[in-house]
Amino acid sequence: MEEKKNKVFGLLGKNISYSFSRGYFSKKFDALDLKKHVYKNFDIQEITDFPSLVKNEKFLVGMNVTIPYKEEVIKYLDKLDKTAKEIGAVNTIKFTKRGNLKGYNTDVVGFENSIFPYLKKHHRYALILGTGGASKAVAYALKKNDIKYKFVSRNPSGKKEISYKDLTEEVINKYHVIVNCTPLGTSPDVHLSPDIPYQFLTDKHLLFDLIYNPAISIFLSKGKEKGAAIKNGYEMLEMQAEESWRIWNKFKK
Repeated sequence: MEEKKNKVFGLLGKNISYSFSRGYFSKKFDALDLKKHVYKNFDIQEITDFPSLVKNEKFLVGMNVTIPYKEEVIKYLDKLDKTAKEIGAVNTIKFTKRGNLKGYNTDVVGFENSIFPYLKKHHRYALILGTGGASKAVAYALKKNDIKYKFVSRNPSGKKEISYKDLTEEVINKYHVIVNCTPLGTSPDVHLSPDIPYQFLTDKHLLFDLIYNPAISIFLSKGKEKGAAIKNGYEMLEMQAEESWRIWNKFKK
């Protein structure tokens, strides 16, 4: 099934040597015998380097976008998919035949499909730790499933945001779903974890960590100690990657 034309895909981010995406897609290309497909890490220090990257990299077909550029990249795109526009964050870019750059958000599909089997009837309120691009996709998916949420931020602003100091026993008892969208605890800094009152967690709680390396972060292990259900971000990454692949291939499976 070899393709005649070279096709370059890649991950746009900052300090992304750990990249899940490059390994995942490289294996996929091998399995499908796509010898002229290649997946690269586009590690840039400033988003202002993005236009020259696009100009200089021939055969670009698609990109994934990660921290910290999911929001910043939008101003460089020609079009946004409806979902990405509503969320205000992009994690997938398609280079159209006309040469336009169109932004999508596949984090929604990945998160929703990954967390859905774990949701119980009492999971009606959620706390989202962090306010970056990924947290916006998580909020969109929760809202879609009628789960009310609040963002937890070090510098809260607006009605939807509270601070870590506001996480009282009463709040933790109400919000049974807690999603970590911060990078705290990612390898190599595995000793770190979000500053929440873990002592108030119970077996009614569900903790979801977008981190996948390590497989069980301090955040998840502290939840498990209290009997909470836990889930890391690996499956979400796989699902959003497959959705990206579908988009790049004209929406064909």
